[in-house]
Amino acid sequence: MTTVTARERLINAAVEAFAEKGFAATTTRDIASRAGMSPAAVYVHHDSKESLLFTVSLTGHRSALAMINAAAASSTDPVARLRAMVYDFSLWHADNSRVGRIVQYEYHALTPEHRAEVAALRRSIEKTMQDALADGVDQGVLDVADIPGTAFSVLSLGVDLVRWFEPGGSRSGHELAALHADLAVRMTLRTSSGSA
Repeated sequence: MTTVTARERLINAAVEAFAEKGFAATTTRDIASRAGMSPAAVYVHHDSKESLLFTVSLTGHRSALAMINAAAASSTDPVARLRAMVYDFSLWHADNSRVGRIVQYEYHALTPEHRAEVAALRRSIEKTMQDALADGVDQGVLDVADIPGTAFSVLSLGVDLVRWFEPGGSRSGHELAALHADLAVRMTLRTSSGSA
């Protein structure tokens, strides 16, 4: 059995509180209470409520980046690689929809310095997708006129899941991830006539 550290309990409590009440309406007292700690204990690990939000955001973005990099490295075939990247990215957002929702909706509550750090991770995710699309075009397999715009749009399929996805709904995360992967391939695949 894994022991949850005090720091992990605080992060989990922050996710619960931010998801339920929003960042602005959540107090450090709310978070401490959910974690079974005193309000003063929060400040042993974090200097502010915003620091907790930043930790949630940073951890989430790093996890998503590692996942999409792994999917990008899983195949040299452009179609298989794109399918894996979009599938895994969408599934990650379905599996982590509460964290994703907080990260997306509370992004502007971060300090400018923290926003810049998170934005750099977002650009790295976009760059990984751009590189995969560009390689597919270079190999003559994909037909993409606007690589940055297409990368952003394809990634948005997964990101948008956090706005409305709820576990146990009419469609599973796996079903939606498969749909998104199929759509991404159909949008970018070079046809015999040379158009997608």
